Amino acid sequence: MNTTNVSARRLPGLDLLRAIAVLWTMQFHSFIVGGLGPNWEWLERYGWMGVDLFFVLSGFLIGGQLLRPLAQGGKPSLRAFYLKRVFRILPAFWAVLAVYLLWPGFREAPGMEPWWKFALFFVNLDIDYAANAAFSHAWSLCVEEHFYLLFPALALLLARRPSPAKFWTVCIAVLLGGIVLRTGVWLHDAAAQPQRNWFVEDIYYPTWSRLDGLLLGVMLAAWQAYRPASWARAARHADWFALAGIAVLALAFWLFRDRVGLLGNSIGWPVLSCALALLVFAGAQPQGVLGKRVLPGAAWIATISYSLYLVHKPIYGVVQAHWGVLLEGRGVLAWCAYGAASLLAASLLHYAVERPALRWRARLLAHDRNSRTG
Repeated sequence: MNTTNVSARRLPGLDLLRAIAVLWTMQFHSFIVGGLGPNWEWLERYGWMGVDLFFVLSGFLIGGQLLRPLAQGGKPSLRAFYLKRVFRILPAFWAVLAVYLLWPGFREAPGMEPWWKFALFFVNLDIDYAANAAFSHAWSLCVEEHFYLLFPALALLLARRPSPAKFWTVCIAVLLGGIVLRTGVWLHDAAAQPQRNWFVEDIYYPTWSRLDGLLLGVMLAAWQAYRPASWARAARHADWFALAGIAVLALAFWLFRDRVGLLGNSIGWPVLSCALALLVFAGAQPQGVLGKRVLPGAAWIATISYSLYLVHKPIYGVVQAHWGVLLEGRGVLAWCAYGAASLLAASLLHYAVERPALRWRARLLAHDRNSRTG
């Protein structure tokens, strides 16, 4: 899952949250190789929430790129915005997609949707999950891409005549609309019981069901951009925000005690997103415990987190195919082996593909700046 730095200065709190997000997601996906065993079920059970943490981080960081210049009366460069997104996401994504297509043994599941659904970031809206689960974790990249495509237009539209009432109306409409939509889909499918994984295909993957985290992140970005004095005052209480985030996260755990149940999938998503937004706010404040805590290795994990998200599931499958018999039932040792292999593959992807693409991006952006000032 992709995010970007809020500025050239690293924020250790956000790096820590990004690292937690990808490692937590990896822990959840360990079910495909047997997991760590029953003693660790509590850690694996809610690991899917790591993706929602990525969504909140993206909403905050990407939203801030567009909202800060708008709040200052300027107009963001959409060319620069999309150049950043294209070179940040597509090279590594295309590289992994190519391996999936050219090497069937790389797939963590036998079946895979047609390549064009991935290339067009459409797979989260039309997937036969039971038959074609390979590279299905690309669903979250589809949600992000749809956000990148639609949010700039919405931000520019709202900035024409900005008002708190207009902003809050849109936010409340998105939140309530998501609750109503998910509730209606859940009630319909639970009654009809279609012969497919309707929870994944109709509720968990589609973009329109998963806007809560991105929205809460954007709301944070709007607060920082349009009300900097209020943001600064609240920043002095960052630790209280962190504690509140933990408390609300505990409530989200309770709401999602049945992950596919109606309670979680109606009101659970905005509650979870609120909890994660409180933690992201706390992580963005250098004066708070979460924001100033430099955990060794967290910055590096955060740096390679996008590559790690892309490759960890297929690497789990590759390791299991070759050494699964030796690792079966070995708990922590098996987790370390699968994790180390994923880190190695992610490092290769990051340094061989992501880094060169980012250097090309920097050159193009510098050329654009020089052209405007020349």
